[in-house]
Amino acid sequence: MREPLPFIGTGTGSGAGAAGGNRLEDLMAQVARGDKDAFAALYDAISGTVFGIVVKVVRDRAQSEEVAQEVMIDLWRQAARYRPEQGSVTAWAATVAHRRAVDRVRSAQAATNRDHHQATREQQRPFDEVAEQVEIRLESEQVRRCMHGLTELQRQAVTLAYYQGLTYREVAETLRTPLPTIKTRMRDGLIRLRDCMGVTT
Repeated sequence: MREPLPFIGTGTGSGAGAAGGNRLEDLMAQVARGDKDAFAALYDAISGTVFGIVVKVVRDRAQSEEVAQEVMIDLWRQAARYRPEQGSVTAWAATVAHRRAVDRVRSAQAATNRDHHQATREQQRPFDEVAEQVEIRLESEQVRRCMHGLTELQRQAVTLAYYQGLTYREVAETLRTPLPTIKTRMRDGLIRLRDCMGVTT
């Protein structure tokens, strides 16, 4: 469970420059010892800068506010890891902010890609060009008559795929028949339907 911020403020970060590098380093040292008042001062000094960096990457303001809060939590938790000789507090916070923002964008994009992939899979049907032409007429009496000219396996496979919307794999599992066999039988069956119905390609 996410640890709440020890201080939630509305600081704009405008004090970052006035605070001076040494003051920020002192504050960070105190935060590392668990000083909540020091963290409140640090929050006011750099939260605006953190938010500005995040919003440039994330774009969405609401998400940026969440990420900025996560960054401040990171600074509170990781204060003891800060090393002044490796850079200023502001630079360190900026690095953490940028990394968090990029992670949020990547996570959001990954979720979007998963949703798109799932939607595409749900919309797809196992048919080729011939099957598409046949499907348009599936409800017609002519198709029903032509269906009687198929083998039992072809008829069952076509019915499951086009009347019940099953995929090739689901048809194979339902009929307990190898997937390659189902694909071959369905294609042959669709070609026979095409010929029976007089569909031209």
